[in-house]
Amino acid sequence: MYGALLVEPSLPEADLAVLFLHNKGYSTMCGHAVIALGRYAIDEGIVEQQFPKTTVNIECPCGLVQVEVDSATSEASFISVPAFALLLNQEIEIDNGHNIKVDISYGGAFYALVEDHQLGLNIEQDSVEKLTNAADIVTQKAKEQLKLTHPDSDDLAFLYGTIITDSNLTSKKYSKNICVFADAQVDRSPTGSGVTARMAQAYARDIYQIGEKAKFKSIVDSEFLAEVHSIANLEGYNAVHVKVSGKGFYTGRSSFFYDEGDELGKGFLCR
Repeated sequence: MYGALLVEPSLPEADLAVLFLHNKGYSTMCGHAVIALGRYAIDEGIVEQQFPKTTVNIECPCGLVQVEVDSATSEASFISVPAFALLLNQEIEIDNGHNIKVDISYGGAFYALVEDHQLGLNIEQDSVEKLTNAADIVTQKAKEQLKLTHPDSDDLAFLYGTIITDSNLTSKKYSKNICVFADAQVDRSPTGSGVTARMAQAYARDIYQIGEKAKFKSIVDSEFLAEVHSIANLEGYNAVHVKVSGKGFYTGRSSFFYDEGDELGKGFLCR
């Protein structure tokens, strides 16, 4: 689960701006959150509904993301910020003498991408706990051994998490992955920014071209559809814009307030 804190945008073309919250702090991008926010912005009257589709411009910490919401079905898609594979076939040591190869790719956040068989795992058969522990180790080791850079801002140049995948993307079948980020948190969606990073990786590896679609499944079989939408203008990088499609649903509505004199109501952290 993610938190989405709406704030005043600083970009004049943005309809709203958002900070994403998770169990360790904040993230620079969240694809499933912007899909949900596209629908929310229309339902709350922040953006006037248009037919057949409504465009919502959302300012995220990684930049401006354009969301398109189908007025009949409420299905939504977003166009990513420039996405690119930063490092390919990088060898890292995850245990004494045990090396694996990872790709580092950016889709609004940086991810280490590794196929399950390299870790001696099977994403369809092994437990979520085993996959999560392995991914968390990869993240920590990659942080120690690899240096990341981003042309727009040093604040974006950090490894957000690891995505363990099957090998299906190469054969252009639907691909299942598990994304582990922040404090070993597991995404119950295929991960919008992660899918973006994977499509940038597939483009860099010449597996997918402009306009080709791919289907991704999460660890609980929720689905996103993605395609390499267009070439992105990012000097020195083989960057693309990726289009990711899905659907957001409401589960409830809550109100929070501060009761005068409640010291705990100001916030607390348990470790």
